[in-house]
Amino acid sequence: MKKAYIASAVFSAMLVTACGSESASSDDANVEEQNTSAVTLTTESEKQDYALGASIGMYVVSRLEQQKELGLEGNQELVVAGFEEALADNSQFTMEEIRVLATASENALQTAAQQKQAEAGNANLIAGQTFLAANAEKEGVMVTESGLQYEVVVQGEGNSPTAADTVTVHYRGTLIDGTEFDSSYSRGEPATFGLNQVIPGWTEGVQLMTEGSTYRFYIPSELAYGPRQTGQLIMPNSALIFDVELLSIESPVTE
Repeated sequence: MKKAYIASAVFSAMLVTACGSESASSDDANVEEQNTSAVTLTTESEKQDYALGASIGMYVVSRLEQQKELGLEGNQELVVAGFEEALADNSQFTMEEIRVLATASENALQTAAQQKQAEAGNANLIAGQTFLAANAEKEGVMVTESGLQYEVVVQGEGNSPTAADTVTVHYRGTLIDGTEFDSSYSRGEPATFGLNQVIPGWTEGVQLMTEGSTYRFYIPSELAYGPRQTGQLIMPNSALIFDVELLSIESPVTE
């Protein structure tokens, strides 16, 4: 019973990982053209059994690719041998030994990923600082005491918000290389949020604006998301650029 429980838990984790890593590529693949399997699947039970093996195979491929990207060794032949011997109830390790080895493997993978992320973060930090230092010298760019940089694209004549206000804006966010990571314009509708609920660069910068204004903000990483990765595109310590159009301000109701 204990072995069955552990195997079920391991399989569930594999299934989630495999499906997550393969979903994007599967959508683009022509399944009929790529299906060269000699196995004929007729009943629902047969399909489920095949899916069990396929999910484990996808997990193994994904895991070995991840290890390779992080500079860790991986041997597919040994993975297959371990799988086949376990199926034959002839594994060289007990379940406890497998648990210890699997934990050590996961720890090594996590450590390597953290190291790679730290290296990328340091590179991003230097790139952002270099970009902002040069950008600060450009005509029309103003720098606040915190290090936030901004340009006035269009100056409106309405009121300015406070940090306690809710604002409605259109915006476009890019990395310093021009890669767009978010845009309310692309979604076709503005965004509304409390000004004290966003990154510090936004909280400070939007308060400089008046309704009807459009500003471009150059935000140092420490006023953005800092050392953490956000989404697929915003890497650790990334400086960000936002074009922000302030449409309206709503102040909190006071009794």
